[in-house]
Amino acid sequence: MVKLNKIYTRTGDDGTTGLVAGERRPKYDLRIEAYGTVDEANAVVGMARLHTTELPDLDAMLMRIQNDCFDLGADLATPDTGEKPEYEPLRIVDAQVDRIEADIDLLNDDLEPLRSFVLPGGTAAAAHLHLARTVTRRAERLMVELAAQDNEAVNPAAIRYANRLSDFFFVAARWVNDHGRTDVLWVPGKNR
Repeated sequence: MVKLNKIYTRTGDDGTTGLVAGERRPKYDLRIEAYGTVDEANAVVGMARLHTTELPDLDAMLMRIQNDCFDLGADLATPDTGEKPEYEPLRIVDAQVDRIEADIDLLNDDLEPLRSFVLPGGTAAAAHLHLARTVTRRAERLMVELAAQDNEAVNPAAIRYANRLSDFFFVAARWVNDHGRTDVLWVPGKNR
């Protein structure tokens, strides 16, 4: 359980931050960058939700995703060292990946087929969801880079979740653009 009595601790004044088990790492550490980028994506989802209150099913999906993003951050902030921890670390599980896939399929069933690449935009909600997509893609790239490093482990389900999450944001952005009918499409060479 999280309990925050005091917001500032001064422990990060030396340029380090603490992982869940207490290990300190530089704030520029790749693991910190990965879960910080997940946090950034979560904040963008909060901005998108300002424009989805009239779409209760989508808004509920986005609220679940915001909670999952905290789970993902906790997963990344608790590296698997191979040693048995004193507590059960919070990990992304396959059921969360499956739920995102089901949500993608549900939204995608209502979409017009793509005729071109989609430019990020359309409605305010779509623009924010496209931003969430790109920030999530960055988080995924950082997670994959982290997983490729020696002595670093990343939960494979967490990487799958991040990959599906960016797909979800793409489909959701199209869905809020009148089911794809008001997508802003790329016109190759239009401004030559």
